[in-house]
Amino acid sequence: MEEINKVLANTSVLETLGIEITEYTPERVVATMPVTPKTHQPLGILHGGVSVVIAETVASTGSYQFIDPTRQQAVGLEINANHIRSKRDGVVTAIGVPVHVGRSTLVWDIRIYDEQEKLVCISRCTMAVVDNERQPGR
Repeated sequence: MEEINKVLANTSVLETLGIEITEYTPERVVATMPVTPKTHQPLGILHGGVSVVIAETVASTGSYQFIDPTRQQAVGLEINANHIRSKRDGVVTAIGVPVHVGRSTLVWDIRIYDEQEKLVCISRCTMAVVDNERQPGR
């Protein structure tokens, strides 16, 4: 965990939002994030876009367990989110499970819970596996 969080520490959005990976296995990836005014939308509740950020973070981070990072990158291809319950403060926990691991795509199911294990958001994220030389900007 420490090594993963060290790699991600230089990612400004993760640092800004306080996202931390707490479990990292091929079966699942877990991350936590504090809910504070900097993660709120104007009504004072967790911004839906911030839920999407933690969901894609879990999927992106977890995908690196299934690729060869010396030759490939895992990049977001599609993500959706259903916001089930609002959250004003505390901590949310995102649990991502791979539901498809292919050569060119990975699909993740991510569920975000509050401290009482009540569902806050359900997300599905598809990651594309691209060769480093085909990565835009390289």
